[in-house]
Amino acid sequence: MSEGLLPVEADELQQRRWRMLLGEAADQAGAPVSLSADEIAIDQALSALYDLDSKAHLRGGSGASSPRVARWLGDIRQYFPASMVQVMQQDALQRLKLHDMLLEPEMLQAVQPDVNLVATLLSLSRVIPAKTRDTARLVVAQVVEQLQRRLREPMRAAINGALDRSRVNRRPRHAEINWHRTIRQNLRHWQPDYQSIIAEQLIGYGRKSQRSQREIILCIDQSGSMGASVVYSSIFGAVMASLPTVKTHLVVFDTAVVDMTEQLDDPVDLLFGVQLGGGTDINQAVGYCQGLIGDPHNTILVLISDLYEGGVEQNLLARARELVESGVQFITLLALSDHGAPSYDRALAARLAALNVPSFACTPDLFPDLMAAAIRREDIGLWASRQELQHS
Repeated sequence: MSEGLLPVEADELQQRRWRMLLGEAADQAGAPVSLSADEIAIDQALSALYDLDSKAHLRGGSGASSPRVARWLGDIRQYFPASMVQVMQQDALQRLKLHDMLLEPEMLQAVQPDVNLVATLLSLSRVIPAKTRDTARLVVAQVVEQLQRRLREPMRAAINGALDRSRVNRRPRHAEINWHRTIRQNLRHWQPDYQSIIAEQLIGYGRKSQRSQREIILCIDQSGSMGASVVYSSIFGAVMASLPTVKTHLVVFDTAVVDMTEQLDDPVDLLFGVQLGGGTDINQAVGYCQGLIGDPHNTILVLISDLYEGGVEQNLLARARELVESGVQFITLLALSDHGAPSYDRALAARLAALNVPSFACTPDLFPDLMAAAIRREDIGLWASRQELQHS
């Protein structure tokens, strides 16, 4: 098909769809296609963002353009599903440089709250004026509430279930019997005549205990590229901190290290305490976390970073070796988000993997299962490989 031309054999509905896909250039190249009122509004909303000649209508900055952008944000929420609105908002922030407009309450009231928007607000948190701060907090609180509803129960169920099953009970009640392990343990007692196994040794799941069963340290890179990961990590940290069966620390870092553990009871305050952007000193952050560890065999350290180290890499590798040899389960997540394959330092990831520190990206939906596998002391590298095969 020639550039800008509609396929002549298409029916009317298909022609309207092609017209909306190709934009006004299609009208200039052939007979105009009649669009409904809604289709015209959708076409205008798309043109304002994606047609080069129309970008001036939604340019960033202050002044008269702000009401126009607010109306545009309302239009896309009316005509497109929430998932597409989120993509279009993110494109608008990047293509049209609308960051400054997010400092206005009217703009924040018009947007569709999502993780990417929260990450953008966090990156602007140091320059948000007083008149906008309350509105920004409401937007962040709305996203936090949505994520907590979605992620709280899977996280709690996964961790509590893993803890209950990570200990062996040699005198189980009937409801506590782990039948898979009991059968494996007693295979040598197979009775061919009866086609049955004599279970001389019952193995059960451990009974619940109120003492802290695991210590979990989330060490989060707050460089600008890790925005969504910071949001999800903070939500998961707050959920885990509410569980009596684990002790949770949350540490964020750039070239400085900040321990946010005391703020885990309020994820909104925690997020506004994060300062996205700046350099990266992973070695310093891991060194701080190393000082928090009292019982290495009972500790899971999760480093969430793209591994672009600005500190001393050799010192980081030495610390990683010490941690693994002491018994700490050390895991590196290159991203904790839904954004697909992340950009990361592949050479450093390979060096960490050689020290038995697996490095891989993880989606929020899989993070509870990852923590459950770590609590059960599974081979996390093997776990990650299985997940990749299942989702490939």
